[in-house]
Amino acid sequence: MPSTVSAPPRGPSARPGYRAVLGAPHAGRTFAAALLGRLSYGVVPLALLLTVREATGSYSAAGAAMAVFALASVLLSPVRAGLVDRHGPRRVLPPMAVLYGVLLLAVVAATARPGTAPVLVGALVVAAGACTPPLGPVMRTFWRRLLPDPALLRRAFGLDGVAEELLFVTGPLLVGLLLPVVGPGGAVVVGAGLLVAGALLLVASPVAAGGPDGPGEADGRGEAGGPGGRGAADGANGPGVGAAPVGRRRRTPLGGGRALRAAVLASAVTGLALGALDLMVLAFAEDRGRPQAVGWILAALSAGSAVGGLGLGALDRPVPNAARLPLFTAGLGLALAVAGLAPGPVLLGVAVGAAGFFVSPALTTAYLVADEAVAPEAGTRAGAWVNTAFNAGSAVGGAGVGLLVGHLPLPLCFALSAAPALAAAPALLRMRDFGGPGPRRKSDPAGGPAA
Repeated sequence: MPSTVSAPPRGPSARPGYRAVLGAPHAGRTFAAALLGRLSYGVVPLALLLTVREATGSYSAAGAAMAVFALASVLLSPVRAGLVDRHGPRRVLPPMAVLYGVLLLAVVAATARPGTAPVLVGALVVAAGACTPPLGPVMRTFWRRLLPDPALLRRAFGLDGVAEELLFVTGPLLVGLLLPVVGPGGAVVVGAGLLVAGALLLVASPVAAGGPDGPGEADGRGEAGGPGGRGAADGANGPGVGAAPVGRRRRTPLGGGRALRAAVLASAVTGLALGALDLMVLAFAEDRGRPQAVGWILAALSAGSAVGGLGLGALDRPVPNAARLPLFTAGLGLALAVAGLAPGPVLLGVAVGAAGFFVSPALTTAYLVADEAVAPEAGTRAGAWVNTAFNAGSAVGGAGVGLLVGHLPLPLCFALSAAPALAAAPALLRMRDFGGPGPRRKSDPAGGPAA
């Protein structure tokens, strides 16, 4: 089956922007489906927290339920992504999404009855978290199929990161609108429905049917160095150029070498910084008697991240990703350290916005580095590892700063939270020659990471 996706043509003087990204065949509908499903990630956690709190009357029970939900979701993310890489999104995502939705409905049903055992609720919550479909990593894999041009792929990853940031802002707002109408349990049901609908629409896209990243296919660059892959058939419908024969699919190790380790490190320290920042902003605002300032200070973080992500995607200068990664992590750490010196909420908001300017570019570049580091059939797992590192870092950052706030001066807390990002920059500089075993993109003529 010939591939149905290709990149828009580029002339020598062309400056493709975000319109070219969304104008690629099937890109708009595929991205919209992914965003619909990923909106659930902003809805379900808050709605589930409120549901368990209302049923048990205990904040500690609700917090414990959300902790195990997050742990199951984060720690098993690479496993779920590996299933997608091995068997393909059309075989894995629909049953995973339906099971996730059914388990969330079971949580709502269990909490609707008084006297439900907390152990049962906890078990259902853990099971739901374990089944969370990896829509973000899958969409980033689809972007690679849609856009072989490195400049367009960078814009797509930047746009994807900014959109995800906005979804995590929009999700809680949607919960606030749903609560007076359907209550917290109804909001959980809506979140489950969003994910199931988005996942089913995503795998209905022609992009999910084939391409160089389909399961069972060989490296998209071809065994003999030829282009391969782009016109390859889907493994389920017969072999094509660069594809392994049906029934002889090989299970490829993740690999990735130093490049993947660098991407995971950058993502982890970015998550750690952001996980610590939320609590420090709250402590700062309460210390100044301005708790209402928390919302707009954190909104400045999201706004800065959006500007940084869109700006990165608009760049035309071919700065290697290996050079960008330490610069973005160092910029984030420096801005976070300076934020601790702010005398008031207004300047803190400016400093936090400046820190946010580096967040989306750092994560986007980490995803690009991971994507370049591994064979196409391991792309979803590589993205999942970067995502897992960010979430794990965020959890550690939040927990760690929670032990420090109240015992140390806030400027020192900010500095300590910035230290991992600053310390990671020299390590990433030493790792910038990504000479590990991971395969190179054919589109990178110099042999280094694609721009």
